[in-house]
Amino acid sequence: HKKENVERWLSKIVLAQSAYGHFYIEHNRGHHVRVSTPEDPASSRFGETFYRFWPRSVVGGVRSAWHLEKARFERLGTTHWSIRNDVLNAWLMTLVLFAAVFAVFGIGIWPYVLI
Repeated sequence: HKKENVERWLSKIVLAQSAYGHFYIEHNRGHHVRVSTPEDPASSRFGETFYRFWPRSVVGGVRSAWHLEKARFERLGTTHWSIRNDVLNAWLMTLVLFAAVFAVFGIGIWPYVLI
């Protein structure tokens, strides 16, 4: 919620571990703007079960983050297919993190990565 760079990078690293880096964008620029409205995928609906909420939240969060970043780049007058795209950057960070884990620990770490 704060704007310090160290905390921002730490939050991105934490989200990269679960391949959920898009939530950095969705949480700050989507959820905080639309909290508990029908447009907010990160808030459950009244009476909604966890099993209905979870897939809607995950898919809606990815979709929302992508649209937010695409709109940001449209305002800048440039393509959203850029390393500066926070969604693509988050996914790349996940790939790099897992590549580093496999490089250090080998393929034997695979079962532990899945849990």
